[in-house]
Amino acid sequence: MIRAARILDGRGHEVRQAGVVVDDSKIVRIDPHPKRADIDLGDRTLMPGGIDTHVHIGWHFDKNGRSNDDGTGETPEEYALFAAENAAATVRGGVTTVQSLGAAIDKTIREFSERNSLPMPRILTSVEQVTDSKLTPDQLREAVRRIKSEGADVVKIFASQSIRSGGGPTMSQEQMDAACGEAKKLGLRVAVHAHGPESVRRSVLAGCTSIEHGALLDQATLDFIAEHGTFFDPNIDLVFRNYFENKAHFIGIGNYTDEGFAQMQKAVPKALNVFQMGLETKGLKMVFGTDAVAGSHGRNFEELIYRVQKGGQDPMQAIISATSLAAESLGLGDRIGSIAPGYEADLIALDGDPLRDITALERVAFVMKGGRVVRFIPSAR
Repeated sequence: MIRAARILDGRGHEVRQAGVVVDDSKIVRIDPHPKRADIDLGDRTLMPGGIDTHVHIGWHFDKNGRSNDDGTGETPEEYALFAAENAAATVRGGVTTVQSLGAAIDKTIREFSERNSLPMPRILTSVEQVTDSKLTPDQLREAVRRIKSEGADVVKIFASQSIRSGGGPTMSQEQMDAACGEAKKLGLRVAVHAHGPESVRRSVLAGCTSIEHGALLDQATLDFIAEHGTFFDPNIDLVFRNYFENKAHFIGIGNYTDEGFAQMQKAVPKALNVFQMGLETKGLKMVFGTDAVAGSHGRNFEELIYRVQKGGQDPMQAIISATSLAAESLGLGDRIGSIAPGYEADLIALDGDPLRDITALERVAFVMKGGRVVRFIPSAR
């Protein structure tokens, strides 16, 4: 039994002075009148572990302090340990499930996460990214089949340029239809990197699962996403702020140029505006994702705090977006993201009440993943 002053179930409900019964790795029930507690969290808030639908778990600053997303110049052992270090920081920060989009190292981290013996979040991965806009529809279908054979949980497709390069569309409707159609046939979800209206419309028409970023969208396109039931994962703060704070670690690598950073600076207010329009868009399913790269692992909830403080999102809705709604977008809505009977015992506790002070998300005092305690700071008496 885990008792707390308040419990948020991830679906929009709050229960006061209650407990959660856990058996092995599963939640049994919420007990409204607990008579005893194995873990007493005192005046804390217990809620489902956070679910970040967009990270890059292996991306790190290497021994030379440079951004490294593929282990170049490192031994496989070093690369794996950097990824594990990121995973540990993430779960200790209160995020118990991530979707990593994606690199082959994710498979190694996923395997060790499934053992549930090291401090790591649950991992879903795309294994690689489909970026080549010159691939024919048949070649894209073959790429999707290969990704499936490599054990991917999801397909990641670039349908537009990076925001640093302007964010214009790169894939045709025929290409998107081929890739997303093949993925659907194989039972795979598709997460699409897309910034502007045209690339997003093509992706939605092709039947993709989620739109990632969308920093250049207009109201008509947000309505279009909502009408089709596609999930929208806007990454509006942490990814930008982390780049600016750590510019010296990125500058000079690929399109991380002064012009590229200038484009990101211009995108910040645009992304915020899109998010605020999204809050007013009827039926739009906006989930929590950060695009966490080197420097931002473990800081995931800073994005959610920004969405509430700067974006104006209701705190309860923000929490839902990072729990039950995020789980639904990953096809795991019946397993994680809620405190309910039969669900995985992925639980976190916060010092404070995030419904009244969203910065409580920065004060994670307890983490349980799959019934195993990862972090516990006893309450002050």
